[in-house]
Amino acid sequence: MTTLLQRLGWRGEALAWDAYQGMFRAMGLERASVAGSALLRRIGPLSGAHHVARVNMRIAFPDAHERELDSLLDAMWDNFGRVLGEFPNMDRFDMSVRSQQVTVEGAEILEDIGRSKAPTVLFSGHFANWEMIGATLAQHLKTCRITYRHANNPIIDRRIIAQRQAYGVRILTPKGGSGAKEMLAALQAGNPVGLMNDQKMNDGIAAPFFGRPAMTASGPARLAQRYDAPLVPMSVRRVEGTRFHVKVHEPLDTPEGSGNEAILQTVTRINEFIEARILEAPEQWFWVHRRFEKPLYKKPK
Repeated sequence: MTTLLQRLGWRGEALAWDAYQGMFRAMGLERASVAGSALLRRIGPLSGAHHVARVNMRIAFPDAHERELDSLLDAMWDNFGRVLGEFPNMDRFDMSVRSQQVTVEGAEILEDIGRSKAPTVLFSGHFANWEMIGATLAQHLKTCRITYRHANNPIIDRRIIAQRQAYGVRILTPKGGSGAKEMLAALQAGNPVGLMNDQKMNDGIAAPFFGRPAMTASGPARLAQRYDAPLVPMSVRRVEGTRFHVKVHEPLDTPEGSGNEAILQTVTRINEFIEARILEAPEQWFWVHRRFEKPLYKKPK
């Protein structure tokens, strides 16, 4: 049961959200992307997330000089700031087949999935502007059910859902128990599902990631195993400014058999895919996830 104070807090947060959306929307796509970059490059380094990102980068690049990490962190905030500015303008991207703004490599794989009417599990990570993954799936697989992390504020959550629906992402499933049931029902009906698989999940399984054990969601691996479904990776790269290249990769080579060992092997291969994409364009991954053990992120006194 919500209290009056909580409801008032939600409305205050929603007003701030609407102000952010309205400001960047009024700028138009290109200007909003640049403005978001300028803003986050200034305020990002002042946040606690900056420290988390540096710790993660040090794990991934143990031999890097501090100046190299500084440069990479600045580039990360540039990309994330652009995502911040682009999100209110996502419906302004040209997602058509002949688009010069968003090109898709491997679209035929998605078309084959659509024709097969067989359960398929697609996954990706927080690369470049990760909203492009959902937008691409919505263009090619109308029945694909895509998971998302719902906002704690229900007013903002409804705003985000409506915004994603405006650029074609119409079948959204919140993470959690009820969402898991929806994903199972979708796969059982022969529909594809899409998930992000690069965040820490405390009740996941420990799998190698940049040479260290990292708690990783096993959901995609378990869904693929349960329904004997292919596990299809996707990635997106920012080419320049507001131009993107989305790639649909060939299905992962997953181990035969079932059980926990097969799940661990599959999750490890998912992490290997995510790691390889990060190394291709490290400035375009969202490094602020606490992927590793908590003590690593404690600031020295």
